[in-house]
Amino acid sequence: MRHRQLQYRRWLAVIALSAVTAGGAMWWYPSGESSPAAFTDTDASEQQTVSPASSPESGTGTATHTDAGPDASNALAVAASTPTTLGPDPFAASLEGTDIDGALKADANGTLIIDLATRDFFDYFLGTVGEVSPDVALDRIRALAFENLPRAAAEQAMALLDQYLDYKQQALALQATPLDPARQGDPAYQQQMLEKAFTDLKQLRQTVFSPEAHRAFFGMEEAYGEYTLATLEITRRTDLSDGAKTALIDWHRNQLPAPLLQTERRLLESNEENRQRIEIMKTAETPESAGQQLMDQGMSPDAAANVTAYLKEREDFDARYQQYSEALSQLKASGLADTDEAAQQARLLDQYFPDNKQHTWARLKMLGSNPP
Repeated sequence: MRHRQLQYRRWLAVIALSAVTAGGAMWWYPSGESSPAAFTDTDASEQQTVSPASSPESGTGTATHTDAGPDASNALAVAASTPTTLGPDPFAASLEGTDIDGALKADANGTLIIDLATRDFFDYFLGTVGEVSPDVALDRIRALAFENLPRAAAEQAMALLDQYLDYKQQALALQATPLDPARQGDPAYQQQMLEKAFTDLKQLRQTVFSPEAHRAFFGMEEAYGEYTLATLEITRRTDLSDGAKTALIDWHRNQLPAPLLQTERRLLESNEENRQRIEIMKTAETPESAGQQLMDQGMSPDAAANVTAYLKEREDFDARYQQYSEALSQLKASGLADTDEAAQQARLLDQYFPDNKQHTWARLKMLGSNPP
């Protein structure tokens, strides 16, 4: 059956999403048709469900919430889902050639599955606002929901989108709080403000969303935020030894959800590997020796060859810069007028650094910056 068109009115003027401006819409129903109510707790089982208000045409449904993990929805039987692509003619040029991030999904009972993919789906479309109007982005979300999901699930998705837009507007107001100019350089004040911003944002989410939707949308993000704040606080402490700080940070890291813990460990391993590689590049006697040591550490031959070539180029640059510096000293001692000296210096730069990249390196070095 073809779904009846839903009317809506705009209730948010303009919302900034990341670096672009986005708008919101309050979905409402014609006279005689009830809007789905905000989600509320009804069950403490592993898969939490909540009951929206009944609609005369769709009947009473439930929205199924999953845990915050990125693969949590795999445990549910997905009976309906929005498509993975917009096809060859997307409504915004920036989406061309991309797959849709996330998805709206319904289970076998025709109810919405709420997980992190739901939020990703909303963000994929809302991120185009500024390139297209808010109405265009919101209409596309709505159309995909009602074309691909049972009506009850689509209505629940629109109610949740309403909440998400409300949250975005209020979050912007929170983030607009300015720092005290007299204290913004104080690390303790910075830590205090970070903690306050994190707490205020978490409380806002708890106010706007049901506990299950809050956990599904922001559980991972908040877990990592708590870990980051704890790490910053431990690092600042002066009453702990380095070993004690490391132990405390390790403890907090181990409290992360499994997917985040795995990612954080890979990041630490990568950082340590990079540190070791930089040390090899600094201490190796020759570029060839550095390349061999890097391959011994596991770097691919092609990558090691690139490093060797770069180090050779730096050796050549250092030798040229030494010669240039000596010539420049002789020039400054020649007693030329300032304008003549400047012209001669420019000629020396071109003479010793005909390569554009090394020419730039030389100018950076003269300005007191290390070339890349």
